[in-house]
Parts: sequence; structure tokens; C-alpha cells
Amino acid sequence: MMDSGWVLALSGCLVGAIIGFVARRSHFCTMAALERHWYAADDKPLRAWALAAFTALLATQLLAAAGLVDIENSFYLTEPLPVAGAIVGGLMFGVGMALVGTCGFGALVRLGGGNLRALVVLTGLGLAALAAQRGITGHVRVALLDPLSIDLSSFGGQSAGALLSRALGFDVSLILALVLGFAGLWWVFRSASFRADRARVIAGLVIGLCITAGWVITSYVAGRALYPVQLEAGSFVMPVGDTILQIIAVTGELPDYGVGLIVGVFLGAAVSAFRSDDMRWEACDDARELSRHLLGAFLMGTGGVFALGCTIGQGVSAVSVMAISAPIVMISIAAGARMGLGLLMEGKAFGFLADWRATDTKG
Repeated sequence: MMDSGWVLALSGCLVGAIIGFVARRSHFCTMAALERHWYAADDKPLRAWALAAFTALLATQLLAAAGLVDIENSFYLTEPLPVAGAIVGGLMFGVGMALVGTCGFGALVRLGGGNLRALVVLTGLGLAALAAQRGITGHVRVALLDPLSIDLSSFGGQSAGALLSRALGFDVSLILALVLGFAGLWWVFRSASFRADRARVIAGLVIGLCITAGWVITSYVAGRALYPVQLEAGSFVMPVGDTILQIIAVTGELPDYGVGLIVGVFLGAAVSAFRSDDMRWEACDDARELSRHLLGAFLMGTGGVFALGCTIGQGVSAVSVMAISAPIVMISIAAGARMGLGLLMEGKAFGFLADWRATDTKG
């Protein structure tokens, strides 16, 4: 079975279908979670996203301690740490996410319900990701951002557990993961209204476990296959570009786990939309909306490659391996999203800073 090049794609498709189904059913979306937190004082969607991240963290680290998954060779932990790329790329991704109204993952879920705006976004995102990885904007990354990366190998590596273990002189990775994970779960479930929201609780748990399943599957296949296998769990930037390549060109390479995941999320979301009678065609209202979506897609595709991930890639997958890039990227994405929303809704990108200063002065 491991000799079949299709095992990764089919496995990814199965896991992706589960993710897409529960995400569509529970309206799981990082952009919507941030927007509702800032403008509606509703943090239940944000808690659902956090539940996915902390579930993935605990499950992944426990399996890694048992020797069942290989996370040491994850590209989230590969030296050097792209600090500039994490910040600049995160800001770009966040602004693009605000312009579009969702991220790459959310666009896939929307496409499953017939949203053609999402198709525009995914096409633009995928092409921008390919250009940032292998094309013209990749030269900008190599020339301006990569030289500002920091090599942390002499300090233990890019994992928070490895860095702390090196400082203390003994391995505390699992202990740190348990402390962070259970502290996070305590915050998530301390909200009675969130505990009562069964759909979001299930979505957070299932998506977190599915991300861990990606590490398990790719680690298992990598240890037995006769061909190189990239260890991955879930990201929705570069795999979108790889999926486009698989559709339009004969590359000689079979689709990998990431491509299967992209297809699976779309199919799972489509099944969920069909079962809920929630399928309808939607398109851009005018040229202005189309241009906003194209610009947002470009920023997300480019920024996602610069930052080595998206809201799921860095926000859940990288968190599960305790990569120190995760908080840097996610804070940058949140800041970018807040600026983008400020520009769209208030006409000024930094209006929230003035509001914060005014509130601080009154306090």
C-alpha cells in the first residue's frame, strides 16, 4: 500500500472531507471569529478556533512523545526562523483576509456552497503563492526577507519546547505542551455560553484532531515509502497553488497530502451545504468588489508564503509542534486583519489605535 503514490492524496482527501463538513456546518472561520470578537463582543467563534489549536497541540505532542509522529522534521521547525517574513507576511495575509472576508480555508468552505467569489479568491491566492514560492515575487522574498532570518539551531531550534529544554538542561517539551494545552482548554471552556454551543465545541475538537491526523499519516507514510514525503498536517496557501498545477499541467508528480486535503475540504463542505439545503450561486456584485477580492487574494497568497502558513497552517498546525513562529505570525495576521477592517468599515486603517488611546486616557 505504501508503494502507491496515491495513498497520501486519498488520505488527505478523507481528512479534508471531515474538516470541510464540520467547518461548513459550524461556520468555522478565523476571520469571522476575529470580526465578531472586535465588533460584536462574541468570542465563541474565537474559542472554537482556540479549541482546535490546543486540541492539536495536546494530541500531537502526546503522540510525538510516544514516538508515533515525527514533528522534528516539520518545515515549521526548519532553520532558519524567517522573522521578517513572519511579520511582513502575516500583516499582508491579515489585510488580505479582511479585504476578502475570509482566509484560504474559509474560501474553500464557501466554494463548497457555490460561492463563485471564493473561486476567484482561491485562483488568485494559488497563483500568488506559486509566484512567491517559485516566481517573480519570490525574488523579493529572497532578496529582502530571507537575509533577516535568524538561525536558532545553537539555542535548541525553533520549537518552544526545545528552546526551554536547552535552557534548563533537560527535556521539558511534553511538560510545556501539557501546561500550555490544558491552560488553553481551561480558557476555552470557562465560558458557559461556549460550552452550550455543541456545534462549535465539536468543530474545534474534530478539526484539531484532524490536524494531528495529518502528522500521523505523513509520518507513517514517510517511514515506509520508497519516495520522499513532506511531513505536513494542514495549510491552505501553497497547497492551493499545487492543486492548480495538478489541474492544469502534467508535472509528472502525483498529488500529495496537501492537495488531497484541499480537494477534501471542498467536497466535505459541498456535502454539508447540500444536506443543509444551503447551496446557492453567488458572485461579485460589481467590478469594485471583484478588484477588492483579487487584491486580497494576492496579499494572502504572497503573505502566506512569506510567513510559511495561514490561519490554519501557523494558527493550528505550527501551534501543534510549538513552533515559535506561530505566535509571531498570528499576532501579525490579527494586526493586519484589524487594519484591513478599519480601512473597510471606518475609512482608516489605524483608527482602532486612536480609540484605544482615548479609552486608555479615560481609564
